[in-house]
Amino acid sequence: MKLKIDKFIYNQKNMSRYFLLLMFAFIAMSCSKKVEVKGNFAGGSPLERIEFIEASGVATLPLLNLGVDSKGSFSGSFEAPKNGMYIMSYAGKTAMIYLKGGQELNISGQAANFPNQFTITGDAKNNNDFLLEVTKFIQGYAGKINVGELVMKNEADFLKAAEKIRTDIGNSIDAAAKKTSADNEVVEYKKDELNASVLGLMSQYEVNHPQATQNPAYKASKNFKDAEAKLNKDNDRLLKNQPIYRNYLLGKLSPEFQAFASKQPKTGSEISSEVFAKFLDTKKDLSQLTKDYLLAFVLSSGDIAPGMTDENTAKINKIINENIKDAAIKKDMQRIQFVIAGPKAGEAAPAAKLIKQDGSAFKLTDVKGKPNLVMFYASWNPYISEGTVPVLKEVVNFYKSKMDFTFVNLDDTKDQFTKTSNAMMKGIPGNNVYGEDGLNSQIAKDLGIYGFKLPSFIVLDKDGKIASRFFYNLGDPELVTVLDKLTGLTAPTVQPEATLQNDLLAPQPEVAPTK
Repeated sequence: MKLKIDKFIYNQKNMSRYFLLLMFAFIAMSCSKKVEVKGNFAGGSPLERIEFIEASGVATLPLLNLGVDSKGSFSGSFEAPKNGMYIMSYAGKTAMIYLKGGQELNISGQAANFPNQFTITGDAKNNNDFLLEVTKFIQGYAGKINVGELVMKNEADFLKAAEKIRTDIGNSIDAAAKKTSADNEVVEYKKDELNASVLGLMSQYEVNHPQATQNPAYKASKNFKDAEAKLNKDNDRLLKNQPIYRNYLLGKLSPEFQAFASKQPKTGSEISSEVFAKFLDTKKDLSQLTKDYLLAFVLSSGDIAPGMTDENTAKINKIINENIKDAAIKKDMQRIQFVIAGPKAGEAAPAAKLIKQDGSAFKLTDVKGKPNLVMFYASWNPYISEGTVPVLKEVVNFYKSKMDFTFVNLDDTKDQFTKTSNAMMKGIPGNNVYGEDGLNSQIAKDLGIYGFKLPSFIVLDKDGKIASRFFYNLGDPELVTVLDKLTGLTAPTVQPEATLQNDLLAPQPEVAPTK
């Protein structure tokens, strides 16, 4: 009897463990932030990439960079920071998509028609059908709105018109939600976006009405301020999710900031975020969260940029560390600052494992005794064959007696690396190596390398330490100066037509809604 009881207890314990494991597995799945992406763009080119970027962040970086195969198919996954709007880009064109962690996303369409026409199926279908319905209504409705006429109206009539706009679009949101069975949170997002847009319209009225009506004495009434306050009641949520709301707040603060900035002593070396941080210190009526978001917005949209001087990099690091209090915002800003500025000079090169064509291991730190020019590239970048390689050959031939060269491939697979390096780097002396998993490799993570940073170059000294910032143009005079200094050689002047042009600084395409 005791044996049976013991066996029963043992079985019960095992069942309990099994149940707990099932519960843990269920919890893990239900709390997953991973989004699975797959699809097909008919006629898609393997030279084009698909990226997903979180749209409401303060300094967002690509969460996923996918290749398209010869049949236009693609697949991958990424960790979604939050439920919300994401920018999907393909071939330099962009669309807005609403995603939730744990979803499976299926996308299909003609590559030539993206973003005007494509289809979403899977878990994300209902919410994105909802967005499509609302977008169609707004596109038709917006064509009937004459902002110039609205600005000319007296205040009472303007407020009535603004409220009618909000009501009409709000009703369309409710109708679309009912039709598509959209989740409450995406409906809330669109209503927040609507409120932020109306606030922006009100701000335009307040600024432009005096001049438009030749009435410089105009000041917004209490009714106007009360209407603003009503739309502003969810300030924190709007701050976190709506970049257009941050734009609205910056616009409201702009006259006061300009007056403040004009009174500050001019040294010639100050940066805009440095002055803006001082200004925010005087604004006791703003919450710390508001200050954090606005300062991050100013930093990421202006001062954090490729080619920052060491002085400005140090200033920006100090502003981020001392002025931004929210841990998540600070982390995002520190990451984007590192990605753009790169590692500090004098730091040891990352010891991440790389792979040679024969499968043997390689590290950047293995190359010592001579300076080392390291290039990061991928075959899908359109500048490689025609722009980079011809200039690279000239650089290598000139400096090879005094310098080593390492070419780090970040293609999606080792097979593609082998094919690419054999074709592109044939006859160019140097170390041909592969970062396993491409842009997801450890070397890419250690150095903050994303698709927009390819091709790029960094110089290591004879001891394997960082000796320069990242460069995106082999003809950059600063890069030439670094190479000359480390080698003792003097490079000939590079003709303008021989320089590599990278699209890192090119204007970004406008975000287009799905249709």
